[in-house]
Amino acid sequence: MASNGVVVVGAGPTGLMLACELALGGVPVQLVEERASTPNVTRAFAVHARTLELLDARGLADRLLPEGLPVYELTPPGGATLNLRDLPTRFGMVLIVPQSGTEHLLETRAGELGVTVRRGAEVVGLAQHPGEVTVELAGGETVAADYVVGCDGAHSTVRRLAGIDFVGKQYQTHILLADVRLAAPPGETLFAATGPQGVVLFVPFGDGWFRAIAWDRLREQAPLSEPVTLQEMRGAFDRIAGHDFGMGEMRWSSRFLSERRQARQYRSGRVFLAGDAAHVHSPLGGQGMNTGLGDAVNLGWKLAAAVRGQAPAWLLDSYEKERHPVGAQVLQLTDAFNQLVLGSWATRRIRALAVATAIRIPRSRRFLTGRLSGIGIAYPRERSDHQLVGRRVPDVDLRDGGFAVVEDRPGLPAAVLVRPDGYAAWAGEGSELAGAVEHWHAWIDR
Repeated sequence: MASNGVVVVGAGPTGLMLACELALGGVPVQLVEERASTPNVTRAFAVHARTLELLDARGLADRLLPEGLPVYELTPPGGATLNLRDLPTRFGMVLIVPQSGTEHLLETRAGELGVTVRRGAEVVGLAQHPGEVTVELAGGETVAADYVVGCDGAHSTVRRLAGIDFVGKQYQTHILLADVRLAAPPGETLFAATGPQGVVLFVPFGDGWFRAIAWDRLREQAPLSEPVTLQEMRGAFDRIAGHDFGMGEMRWSSRFLSERRQARQYRSGRVFLAGDAAHVHSPLGGQGMNTGLGDAVNLGWKLAAAVRGQAPAWLLDSYEKERHPVGAQVLQLTDAFNQLVLGSWATRRIRALAVATAIRIPRSRRFLTGRLSGIGIAYPRERSDHQLVGRRVPDVDLRDGGFAVVEDRPGLPAAVLVRPDGYAAWAGEGSELAGAVEHWHAWIDR
């Protein structure tokens, strides 16, 4: 059996992005997806600033921006507003675009790079051997690869087969979802309201349909199998927001429980996890898809270098070292949001006051917007490194998937060596650049 380079399991946003990154790195990639057709249901909507920067580095942001609606201000419970225009980026916004739009962009890009999605391919077995890993598909076919990455969601088959624990808890309050039309839409692009009985929000599709989302304490004991009705959604919005906004035609609805879980490790030998297979959490804050895309961009160039035989062992180890703490921070942040809107009424009032107070303090406001937007994500560095190492370097053309050198840019050191994922690998004086490039050259050059 010939090696297939990397097998990526799962063709959601994370798997598609990873496949693009691997193809850009010049290694064979086979993208397999259990679902036989592209799903028409979407849960993720928010594309945050750092994700837009990553897409921009690959020449993709300008293709996504026209598909979405920009939101420039967010108001967490407590009333204080976060102005995203203040972020140190060209993308001071949350772009509201259905997950299907992001997936379409990434699948189109994957096709341009020669990657196709093999649909209807269910993984039923996985075995690691010296020098390779094999994946068994339903029907008996076996595919060999140098590495396998599970991007197959919260109920990941790859994670289970690799024997990796998924640690955490399940939230008790049901989330109600429905796609509806509104006779009297709210004035805000992104509407949210909280009250003693929960939280509700609307996200616009941009075509007259809205995703209605409700965490309704009154209905938290309803069986998950019970269909969500238009009357139930109207009731939730009436009680929590004081208005149902003329909610009318409903084309789809669902009821589910969210979880707060993280894989104990992101790697087991030649098997890696990314996206929801590695971490799931409350959807409050819109962090899920963005975190998965960050995983993919971090892992892709490292895995490609390893397949090409150009990466030392520590480079692959750095994926978990860098991304596991990010996932843990996201779980911590979204759990805090969950407690803020779904805890006891007294607890929510105290927490809301604390958040409102913190937002009025410039330093804590910058911290919160940095965490929400992804702009504040930074990776560990050695004590001897320049303080920029491990931090983002935006507005760098990285469309070829390689390293880049930035020199004489205002606000930066004289020279910066930028990794393929848009973070600084080295920074210092221009006279030291040649030595830095020499240090990294084994996997810079292809």
